[in-house]
Amino acid sequence: MKLVKYLAHSGEHRVGQLDGDRVVPLNLSGSPFQTLADILEADDPESAVRPLLDPRHETPAGDLALLAPIDRQEVWAAGVTYQRSQAARMEESEAAASCYDRVYSSARPELFFKATPHRVAGPDQPLRIRADSTWNVPEPEITLVLNSRLQLVGFTVGNDMSSRDIEGENPLYLPQAKVYNACCGLGPCIALAGAMPPADGIHIRLVIRRTGEVVFAGTTSVAKMARSFADLIAWLGRDNSFPHGAFLLTGTGVVPERDFTLQPGDLVAISIDGIGTLTNPIVQG
Repeated sequence: MKLVKYLAHSGEHRVGQLDGDRVVPLNLSGSPFQTLADILEADDPESAVRPLLDPRHETPAGDLALLAPIDRQEVWAAGVTYQRSQAARMEESEAAASCYDRVYSSARPELFFKATPHRVAGPDQPLRIRADSTWNVPEPEITLVLNSRLQLVGFTVGNDMSSRDIEGENPLYLPQAKVYNACCGLGPCIALAGAMPPADGIHIRLVIRRTGEVVFAGTTSVAKMARSFADLIAWLGRDNSFPHGAFLLTGTGVVPERDFTLQPGDLVAISIDGIGTLTNPIVQG
């Protein structure tokens, strides 16, 4: 089952089930749930949703503005979880190379805070490149959806936008390279965990278009990750709590070459098996 947030014609934020190319709304009136995050807190979200479906008012998904499937959760991210990502980080700076080399093979992963909800863009909403950066890339990542008990309840598509020149200048600049307005894309839905294919069969595809032409495309697989989902979740939860739940981006294995940087007007599309495609235009400033 796939769940979405969308903007109703009345202007309200609503929750629905994405069923193929149609959205079946949920009638939350009188239920114990007020938000998508509330549903994710249920012991069995899919069972909680089924009696709330209102198929009489289903609507083509293309007629609705889908929103990022986030309420009050924090967004975190893991780095250097793929061999390609390790190599790319080492290319950014000789000074940082040994740091990224060590974290790839160490027991403790790199985890960092990525975004608050107001810094997150949903489907077809713009993502930004920093005005003070000259080397910017998208990072396509399968994203874990966790409830307040740090249980893995679903997955979504994530785009961990990065200013590689800022991060490469000094690893201590990582927060500035990663955290800013419209720095993270999430969507188009949350695929509940029970509906996903086996992790080692999930592929992640990135396509970047400029004036309609493909200027970069790449593919990787979750099977190439050096760390498991369970391991990342366990480290995230060490001496930390998430009363509203969390999203955890799990790192990227698709990295454009050094001579590539995003430009305003580019269109970034990330597709992940079992979830769907998240598309965002790029703006600057």
